[in-house]
Amino acid sequence: MLLACIRGIALSSTLRKLASSMLSSLRDLLPIVAVILFFQFFVLQQPLPNITQLFMGVVFVVLGLTFFIHGLEQGLFPIGESMAHAFARKGSVFWLIVFAFSLGFGTTVAEPALIAVAAEAAEVAASGNMIENSQTSKHQYASGLRFTVAFSVGLAIVVGVVRIIKGWPIQWIIIGGYIIVVIMTMFAPKEIIGIAYDSGGVTTSTITVPLVTALGVGLASSIKGRNPMVDGFGLIALASLTPMIFVMAYGMII
Repeated sequence: MLLACIRGIALSSTLRKLASSMLSSLRDLLPIVAVILFFQFFVLQQPLPNITQLFMGVVFVVLGLTFFIHGLEQGLFPIGESMAHAFARKGSVFWLIVFAFSLGFGTTVAEPALIAVAAEAAEVAASGNMIENSQTSKHQYASGLRFTVAFSVGLAIVVGVVRIIKGWPIQWIIIGGYIIVVIMTMFAPKEIIGIAYDSGGVTTSTITVPLVTALGVGLASSIKGRNPMVDGFGLIALASLTPMIFVMAYGMII
């Protein structure tokens, strides 16, 4: 009886959190809907096509955002912070760095936006005669691009973790990195420059951002003398920077 009551309370709490997340998602989506309706009715002066399909699409977007945000709050953020605390208590810098690299590499390889961009880049490269127009060549090109970006993000997270441990100022690392980007842009093949710049953006998306942010905040909270607000953030900036450098280098090599 007591166990059933506990389960009921837990279920009720979860449903309340989901309802709150759904209202928040709906509120966040309303400005986008308002912009679309304004331009559709007042600028284009046309009726909405496939109203039923559009309505169902909005419903699915709200549900997707709700479950995604709830999943981040319940799963990814806590596990990232708890593992950062555990590694800090263990006091092993080596394993912390191995974990940081593995986290950056693994989350980036699984990033849906990067998979889509790499596949599209392979198609364009094949149509532009940069590579052979075969499935094998396109797959190798897309995979090479993905793994290059994943390696660069893993390295960026390692640099970010070392920065938190040592207390290095992030601005000099960012400034130095963008100086390298500007210099490499002058020498990289023009066909790869746009892909390199886009790779920095698509890398920091739905899977990478929550885990990496939680790692940084958790690590900064666990180290004496570090401020989570000052030192815990900035890993995402590094993760956006290094893919541009490595993808341009990848373009030069191939």
